Amino acid sequence: MEEKMRYLDITKGADAFPYEDKEREAYRALTMTLYKLIWKDDNGPVLGYMLASAVNRLLAVPESIRGPVIVNEQNQTVRAFEQATELERTATVGAVMDYWRDNDVFDVLRGWRDERWPVYNSDTEVLYSAERSGVGILGAMRYGVHMTGYVRDETAPHGMRIWVPRRAPNKPTYPGMLDNTVAGGLMTDEDPFDCIVREADEEASLPEKVMHERARFTGMVTYIYITDERTGGEIGQIYPETQWVYDIELPKDERPAPKDGEVAEFYLWTIDEVREELAKGNFKPNCALVLVDFFIRHGIITAENEPDYAEILERLHRRLPFPGPHQAYTATLEAPATVLEDAAVALAS
Repeated sequence: MEEKMRYLDITKGADAFPYEDKEREAYRALTMTLYKLIWKDDNGPVLGYMLASAVNRLLAVPESIRGPVIVNEQNQTVRAFEQATELERTATVGAVMDYWRDNDVFDVLRGWRDERWPVYNSDTEVLYSAERSGVGILGAMRYGVHMTGYVRDETAPHGMRIWVPRRAPNKPTYPGMLDNTVAGGLMTDEDPFDCIVREADEEASLPEKVMHERARFTGMVTYIYITDERTGGEIGQIYPETQWVYDIELPKDERPAPKDGEVAEFYLWTIDEVREELAKGNFKPNCALVLVDFFIRHGIITAENEPDYAEILERLHRRLPFPGPHQAYTATLEAPATVLEDAAVALAS
C-alpha cells in the first residue's frame, strides 16, 4: 500500500532546502556545492545560490558577452553583472541567457518564456531583470501569485468545495499535475493584484469585475525549493520563492473554465477530496504548500489536530537570506495584529 504524505511532508516538498539549525549535515553537504551570487563585495547582499556547474558555465561565456566575473573559491562567492546601470545589467544578463540558449547549455532554457523577472538588491531596488526560465540558474528569488477559489456548500465537509485545475499534459513543467485555482509568475514592475487578475482571465476565464469584487490578499508564503525531474530542466537548482496568496469565494454560478491551454480541466472538490490528492503527492509542490496555508487560515489544520503545526508554520513562512519585497512582510510576522493588517493592505495595494 502506498504511504500517504503528512502535512509536514507536503510542506517539505516545497520547502526542501535543509535548515542549518536542525538539518546540519544535510545543510553542510548541500552548501558545499553552492556559490553565493553576491553584489559588489563579500559583505554585499546575497542575491542567490548558484550551483558550481552554473558558475563554470557562466565563466565559459566569452567575457565580451558576460563582462567581468569574479569568483572567490575560498568563500564560495561569485560576482557578476555589475555594470553601471540597471539597463546595462539587464542587457548583460539577457546576452548571457541568449548565449546559453543559442548554444543549448541549459535544458531549462528550452522552456524560454520571454518574460523578465526581477532580481533585487534591497527590499525595493531592482538590480536587473532576467529571463523567467533562467532565473533559477542564478538561484535568485522568484516571485508569483497563487489564488484558491472556493464555493460555500453547507452539505460538504467544512462547508466548502475548492476549484482545482489539472495542468495541461503538454506543459513543460509539472505536466498533468494538480494546481491552485489560479497561479502565475510576477514580472518586473508588475503589481501582484494586476498579475492575479491577468492570470485569472488567462487560465480560468474569471472576469476582472469578479476578481475586484471578491479576491482578497491573505499574506505571503516563502520557501526554498530544489528542482527535480518534473521542473523541465536541470535537477538540483535552488529556487527561493515568494508567493502573494489570494482567496476568492465564488458564487455557485461562476465556474472557472480553461482558456489559454495551460489548464486541461477544473474540478470542484470537497476538502476531503483535496486532502486525498495532497496525500498522494498529486499537486505541484508549491501549490500543495499554498493549500496547506489555506487549510490553516480556514481552521481545517489547527494546533490541536496537527502535531507538526509549529514546523509547518515555520516552513510556510521561511526566513530568506535574499533581499526583496518579501522582507517587509516577513518582518511583520511577529508583530501585533494591527501591524500585520496594515502591512497586508500595503502589500496588496
